[in-house]
Amino acid sequence: MLDVCLLGCGGMMPLPGRWLTALMTRFNGSNLLIDCGEGTQVAVREKGWSFKPIDTVCFTHYHGDHISGLPGLLLTMGNAGREEPLTLIGPRGLAGVVNALRVIAPELPFPLEFQEIQGPEQTFLRKGYRIKAFRVDHNVTCYGYTLEIDRAGRFDAERARAAGIPLKFWNRLQKGEEIRHEGKIYRPEDVLGPQRKGIKVTYCTDTRPKDVIAENAAGSDLFICEGMYGEPDKVQKAAENKHMMFQEAALLAQKAKPKEMWLTHYSPSLVHPEQYMGEVRKIFPAAYPGKDGKSAELGFEGE
Repeated sequence: MLDVCLLGCGGMMPLPGRWLTALMTRFNGSNLLIDCGEGTQVAVREKGWSFKPIDTVCFTHYHGDHISGLPGLLLTMGNAGREEPLTLIGPRGLAGVVNALRVIAPELPFPLEFQEIQGPEQTFLRKGYRIKAFRVDHNVTCYGYTLEIDRAGRFDAERARAAGIPLKFWNRLQKGEEIRHEGKIYRPEDVLGPQRKGIKVTYCTDTRPKDVIAENAAGSDLFICEGMYGEPDKVQKAAENKHMMFQEAALLAQKAKPKEMWLTHYSPSLVHPEQYMGEVRKIFPAAYPGKDGKSAELGFEGE
């Protein structure tokens, strides 16, 4: 089960009832954060989730509405007595940006581990997640992310018995572990069927529409995509500032065919995003306006 919560769906500046950009996911005791805008800590508390299990923070880019909440979050973690390392993933320059912000959070009782994205795309393996960063089209270097939870094939007990594999190793083989015992090697592929469909979430913001977004979002259980403007008179502004209209996000979803799309990263001028959803759903019916605290529980098929 993967829990997903859109903590903040605002762009540029926070508003009453709308914090700045942040997404949190929970899986198997691990919490992952994408972006950390102003108000992220309040949003986590309002959701009733905890800071303690956060072990990975990914950044799309380094504009203030996506990273300004980080120093306060680090201080809160430190004041809670955290000692475990925190992994930070982001575009080149990550360590310099974070260490500059740490002027107001200079002493932490836990180490920071920096992983800078190299090139147009890169994949990271973290705590059961396969995290793929892919470059999008903003006025600074910016990345979207796909989060995938892989699911192994079904365990074949008959094959395990026929191979003489001791029962005590079955669970470890199901988890993908290779086992050496008394001169024999037991491999997961010897007792597992074809890999089954896992869980996939794609998150993308601050960009013009690009084919690479639809390609990476293809088949997602949930596609969370920027829709900065819904108003028809903002088309030129969206293009000039390298953001997206609602309808442009819907066209990407139409190509990618996710099960569901949420819009996010609204302009402060966009007070009632729901009033523009009629046109969006003509393009992609399973589209919904994001809002702070909007959540989903995503499970494996057949469970």
